[in-house]
This record gives sequence, C-alpha cells and structure tokens, in this order.
Amino acid sequence: MPITAQDASRKNREICELAPIIPVLVVRDEAHARPLAEALVAGGLPALEVTLRTPAALDAIRAMAEVPGGVVGAGTLITPQDVKNAVAAGATFGVSPGATDALIAACEDEGLPLLAGAATATEAMQMLARGYDVLKFFPAEASGGAAALKAIGAPLPQISFCPTGGVSPGNANDYLKLSNVLCAGGSWVAPNDLVSAGAWDRIEALARDAAKLERGA
Repeated sequence: MPITAQDASRKNREICELAPIIPVLVVRDEAHARPLAEALVAGGLPALEVTLRTPAALDAIRAMAEVPGGVVGAGTLITPQDVKNAVAAGATFGVSPGATDALIAACEDEGLPLLAGAATATEAMQMLARGYDVLKFFPAEASGGAAALKAIGAPLPQISFCPTGGVSPGNANDYLKLSNVLCAGGSWVAPNDLVSAGAWDRIEALARDAAKLERGA
C-alpha cells in the first residue's frame, strides 16, 4: 500500500524513538541473523538496520523479521529494485545514504518508510520540501560531526536526524544531546568478530550499554 512522505516521516520518528541507537548491521551469514537480532532486541535495541551489502542480507532480513519485538529495516537502498527486494523480504523501513527521485518514488509506491540520507543544508531542505522531516545525517563524522549537525539544526529546527557514519561510544553522546537528533546509527554494538564467534551474550551486553545512552539537550 502506498505511503505519503508525511506518513513515512511519522513512522520513522516512531522507529527512531524506540531506542537511542539503531544497530547498523552487515550480516555475512544467514545463520547468524536470528540469534543476532534476538541478542540486540533483548539488550534493548529493537530497531535493526540490515545493510544490503552482502549476498546474505535479504535472507537475514527474512530471519530477523520473525524475531518478536524487533523492527527490521533494510539499509543501503540505492535502486527501486532494492526497495522491492527489501519489502518482499519483510523490511518495515528503509535507509539510504542519499536520495534520488526514483528511490523516493519506489519507497512511496511500495509503502516503505524511507530514512533518506542528507549531508548538507541543501539536501535537507530538498527533502523537507517533499514532506520528509526525519532524515539520516550521513556520513556523520566525515560531514563535520555533531558540530555540523548542530549548525544545520539552527536554521532548520523542524528537521530531525539520525546521524550515522563514524558514530561510536566515544562520540555518541555528542550527537544524542542535540535537540535535532532522535537517535544515532552505530555498528559497534555488533562487531564482526563477535558475530562470527557467535558471542551473543557479549553483543547483548553491548546493546544494553547503548540502550542506556541518554537523549536530549
């Protein structure tokens, strides 16, 4: 069922408010998907972004979509076909590094709320003009970090962001304290070595620490 920009933004706001961190996941083995999702959800991080960067990504989304309490999205959406594949796999939201007319139209047609990437005031304003007021600030650190996002927020207070790209335990608080930040995307809660080792208890502990991060100025 198609979705409007306003409804997509409302849905994305609800997802971003679930926890201070959205894990950004690169799943290389489908067998890891369900226990990884279970560990993260148990640790207090229910919104999960599975990036479409590996052959196992779509199967991982299918497996994670069955985990109770989880809200699974597809990241690294680039083309309309990516959107179709993500929806078919069970993704309930989409994340992209940027935005094109074709990608936005595909998400709206497929009913997939899009958290589109923006790195500049111009890009943010263009998305706002289309009705999107919840965006991904990407790549966050390379685009000037929390200071840049704070500066963008001064003239554009009606836009809320999920900064992603270089966010870590060392700088997450710098972003989360900003009034225009709803949450942040981070990969540190599911490092590849722990996933490969099946160290789900340690991943759950990382998730619990991330879930305790405080938001708000």
